[in-house]
Amino acid sequence: MKPMDARAATALAPQDDAALAARVLAGDGAAFELLMRRHNRRLYRLARAMLRDSAEAEDALQDAYLAAYQSLAGFRGEASLATWLSRVVSNQCLARLRRQSRRDNIVPMVAMAEPEDIAPAVPDDAIESPDRALLRSQMRTVLERKLDELPEAFRTVFVLRCVEELSVEETAQCLGIPEATVRSRHFRARSLLRESLAQEIDLAERDVFSFGGEHCDRIVAAVLARLEDIRPA
Repeated sequence: MKPMDARAATALAPQDDAALAARVLAGDGAAFELLMRRHNRRLYRLARAMLRDSAEAEDALQDAYLAAYQSLAGFRGEASLATWLSRVVSNQCLARLRRQSRRDNIVPMVAMAEPEDIAPAVPDDAIESPDRALLRSQMRTVLERKLDELPEAFRTVFVLRCVEELSVEETAQCLGIPEATVRSRHFRARSLLRESLAQEIDLAERDVFSFGGEHCDRIVAAVLARLEDIRPA
């Protein structure tokens, strides 16, 4: 069967979770493809936040989809399909973290933590200049690096709350933690990110309008050349 593209997937009439799950259980391959396309971005971001590695996140997401497909009959509709899938992805990532911790002989990094932070919004212009695109890319790189430095529990809550814009209740359901824990980790994550980004800015301030040897040589050479023109013969 030829895969549908993203636009074709979104163009399909929306269906509730139970109807989509029923189609998948009935062996409708197109329905499962629609399910994946509908939830891919959120689930990838969740996996990436937990694992801190793009390739690992993709592998975990693929494993999670296979596990979800095999256990979809257990979906009762008590929570949204997105929440149920998030729990499947979270379990896959936690299993990978535990395996990694055993390999590295270190304590697993999955217990308690707390954070979140919102990156300053940069408006999307219809036409973006190369300089602006570069700036956005650099800002995103710095933010992703700072996010990766956060403890896993804080990082995950931040991505779900700030990047995916889930509510406190939805985030709690996805991660299987109390809403109060979501709030505390969200607050802590924001604080840690602000502090980390502020330190980055402090370091960058020292290099503002930097004046390296090349600049110095160029100015000196230019002035000396002009002096030659104005000196009396």
